[in-house]
Amino acid sequence: MKEHQNLQISGANKRPVLIDIRYNANRTPKPLVIFVHGFKGFKDWGHFNPIADAFAEQQFVFLKFNFSHNGTTPEHPQEFVDLEAFGQNNFSFELEDLGNVIDFACSRKFPVPKKEFDANHIYLLGHSRGGGIAILKAVEDSRVKKIATWASVSEYGKFWNEAMLPMWQENGVVYVPNVRTGQQMPLFWQLYEDFRDNRNRLLIPDAVKKLRIPFLVVHGTADLTVPYQSALDLVDWHPAATLVTILGGDHTFGGKHPFSDPDLPESAQKAVMETVGFFKSQ
Repeated sequence: MKEHQNLQISGANKRPVLIDIRYNANRTPKPLVIFVHGFKGFKDWGHFNPIADAFAEQQFVFLKFNFSHNGTTPEHPQEFVDLEAFGQNNFSFELEDLGNVIDFACSRKFPVPKKEFDANHIYLLGHSRGGGIAILKAVEDSRVKKIATWASVSEYGKFWNEAMLPMWQENGVVYVPNVRTGQQMPLFWQLYEDFRDNRNRLLIPDAVKKLRIPFLVVHGTADLTVPYQSALDLVDWHPAATLVTILGGDHTFGGKHPFSDPDLPESAQKAVMETVGFFKSQ
């Protein structure tokens, strides 16, 4: 298997975006799957590497990346060492980052030879909050030909209690705990301002209704982070979408960080299998 790790391109505010690419070099042009991580996520979280291997073994070029403002750095790609950047992240930055990644994939700087990569078949796979970003980008970028979401949110902003907004604005920041690391992760007021000022671009329900490409929705019934109802909402707004329900599947489909198991969890295997089948279908 051919691998490129920690490639760097420029993202929002010229901050670095780290990229990993995996594929089987067999002189056959393959579709590109771009994986979009979620909130408090990063490209090397948990079982994302064996998931990348699984897609590569199924004859895809698999690309995963760190958002420029996800709180990691090139020196520490798996640790939240830059909480200032984390707090300055917003949805528009993530859309810009994803657009830059697609630009990179379509440029002469992309390290995968043309004999191995079919630029006419670019697919997005978004997890959790990254699912929403993938949906929004798919609507505005015609280079994206298919989209799949795993445990995706169905709206941005609905988790912000109206009662908290005055305090958030006055203090300039609210904090969310990272249970795994024990860190208090800042969210600066600019996040809400970005959503408010770019609302027409960032409304997932409206974007889903505009999708004109094949759409797969994968969600577990035991997801305590993003309830299964979110998947039902997405399919309700886009009846042509394909819904895959993973009974007992949690938010990460059995993944945890760090992940050292020799095999993918059963829920993750099913998510991969269903997504591979969807991406390979005509």
